Amino acid sequence: MQLLHEPSPQQIKDEKLYSEMGLTDTEFQMVEDILGRLPNFTETGLFSVMWSEHCSYKNSKVLLKKFPVEGERVLQGPGEGAGIIDIGDDQAVVFKIESHNHPSAIEPYQGAATGVGGIIRDVFSMGARPVALLNSLRFGELGTPRVNYLFEQVVAGIAGYGNCIGIPTVGGEVQFDPCYEGNPLVNAMCVGLIDHKDIQKGQAKGVGNPVIYVGASTGKDGIHGATFASEELNEGSEAKRPAVQVGDPFMEKLLMEACLEVVKNDALVGIQDMGAAGLTSSSAEMASKAGSGIEMDLDAVPQREKGMTPYEMMLSESQERMLLVVKKGREDEIISIFERHGLLAKVVGKVTDDKTLRLTHQGRIAAEVPVDALAEEAPVYHKPSTVPAYYETFQKQDTPVPQIEDMKETLLALLSQPTIASKEWVYDQYDYMVRTNTVVMPGSDAAVLRIRGTKKALAMTTDCNSRYLYLDPEVGGQLAVAEAARNLICSGAKPLGVTDCLNYGSPDRPEIFWQLEKSTDGLSEACRALETPVIGGNVSLYNERSGEAVYPTPVIGMVGLIEDLDHITTQQFKNEGDLIYLVGEARPDFGGSELQKLTDGNISGQPPMIDLAVEKQRQSDVHEAIKKGAVASAHDLAEGGLLVALAESLMKTGLGANVTIGDDLVTESFSETPSRYLISVRKENREQFERMVKDALLIGEVTGEAQLNVFGKAGETVLSAQSSELEKAWRGAIPCLLKSKA
Repeated sequence: MQLLHEPSPQQIKDEKLYSEMGLTDTEFQMVEDILGRLPNFTETGLFSVMWSEHCSYKNSKVLLKKFPVEGERVLQGPGEGAGIIDIGDDQAVVFKIESHNHPSAIEPYQGAATGVGGIIRDVFSMGARPVALLNSLRFGELGTPRVNYLFEQVVAGIAGYGNCIGIPTVGGEVQFDPCYEGNPLVNAMCVGLIDHKDIQKGQAKGVGNPVIYVGASTGKDGIHGATFASEELNEGSEAKRPAVQVGDPFMEKLLMEACLEVVKNDALVGIQDMGAAGLTSSSAEMASKAGSGIEMDLDAVPQREKGMTPYEMMLSESQERMLLVVKKGREDEIISIFERHGLLAKVVGKVTDDKTLRLTHQGRIAAEVPVDALAEEAPVYHKPSTVPAYYETFQKQDTPVPQIEDMKETLLALLSQPTIASKEWVYDQYDYMVRTNTVVMPGSDAAVLRIRGTKKALAMTTDCNSRYLYLDPEVGGQLAVAEAARNLICSGAKPLGVTDCLNYGSPDRPEIFWQLEKSTDGLSEACRALETPVIGGNVSLYNERSGEAVYPTPVIGMVGLIEDLDHITTQQFKNEGDLIYLVGEARPDFGGSELQKLTDGNISGQPPMIDLAVEKQRQSDVHEAIKKGAVASAHDLAEGGLLVALAESLMKTGLGANVTIGDDLVTESFSETPSRYLISVRKENREQFERMVKDALLIGEVTGEAQLNVFGKAGETVLSAQSSELEKAWRGAIPCLLKSKA
């Protein structure tokens, strides 16, 4: 069928209209070969969104195969809405991270809000109740009107959606760097809990079983959103504003509660979120996974606007919608549950046995396409790869130790760097206590939520230092996984698994594809070494504006299990008189560091090197010491090094510290050598701790005077600062920059 105002199949080919949808000449020829004829306008649209990078991973699939995806606790790896890991007692944790970068660049409030909504649906489509949200955000340097606007609106969008739906936003990270000026990154993570018996999958099984559409009606928002996410931003991207969806968290709350009731009903066969590519992806993927087909009557699809075409209905990415398959004859039972929650639920089709997606509209066939061709048979590319010239230059460079004239002034300046500074301005807008399970709030190394009815808790974090990845993607990938794991260890948790969000520039540029190749090598190696399988994630490419790419930014979302609430640990010092230990020695590691950026204005050289065997051993030692009750506080040394970690451990405590460091003052104070911890220990636990953590060096003591005093080996004062001075610099930086009108 061809609508009067739609171009004919021959026109689509002759005028290369398919290229405007994102298909190449070769890909269009593949579609023609698959169908044995020219596709009509709707069919061309179906292939264009399903074969976009966002849906098919056609440029990254060859690299994703490297990830370890199995483990003794893994119940569901990549391939479904979210991954699932066993946490004992027939319970499991479900989690996933995804990007909403391009929409947030042009419509930051709704872009961020709908990113949150989409990731929540991925989790409850598995049958899990979402219990926590996290995020990972990247912006240009604060202080300019555009960056301030994007930052403020993205945070408002995350808060607006999460707070309204009643899921606590408990953690995350924010990094500021010039490379994100034109293309901010907005990654949202959701964590849920489930009983093993309630696990669902998105499959369309059982010939004749009805296909049910539930949730919001379909509008024209988000059409071609998947394609939009798979192309570079440029000056014309503002014109794509209609491609950004609009979210309704109150509708999603109803949808979530209804779906969580439905998953306990044995009439349900399969359920999937209508995410990227909307009705197209949910129907084609559910049928393909089950080895079946689906026939849909588009006249039955609830429509927000009159006269919508099959193309518009199938490609719309209107929010708060799900697709279900239920047992034949029991559809009314399921529909009544949704209606009781005030939601639309309509039978729109049925499962068939011919492995075909067949769409009818106004009595005619609007599209007839093999489901496997859409879902599984997208072309897979291994793009050319070239080592960038900048990398070879950096590898040959020595990274000098920065020259510091005033240690106190430098520490205050580092604490004022937005990437290090307090993120209270951000998380104070989030309701992180809703549902009252949050035990460790934003601001420590990881967030912690208790699991009601048990002595267990979950720790969760998002992490990535993209500067390291820019300098050396393979080493940087290892460092990202290791730091995420250390954050969980410092909270008393054993890391369980990873969900990743791989944010890069255009894979069509050989230097960018090389970054992707090398960083997935590093990520894979670290995940194997630390026994944290990758259970799902997202790839977001083409993150560039007018040829300027973001740093390679593979954000690591990681969840860990705390076996006993008594093991929960935070980074703040606890008691006057506690002993302060540094685990791990500093090397002169300043490539990509906060101090290098502060003193040089840019980054260069090599990032810190990591020994994964040492990393694993220290994680094990510190975790055991925490479980045995030998640790009062624990903090991972990261951006800014030891003195920043000391200052962070003092914030909001009213306490101080006296510490003594080695002869190489700048390296000891500010180096970012990995695999290191700052730990405080009660005096009565000294012997036990030192026996358990072999690499621990006693460097000082917590004091009752709210002051940080740092001494050299000979006893000379290297730095002395009131805790209030440190806190003022740390807490005031972001609010001050947001008031700037530069």
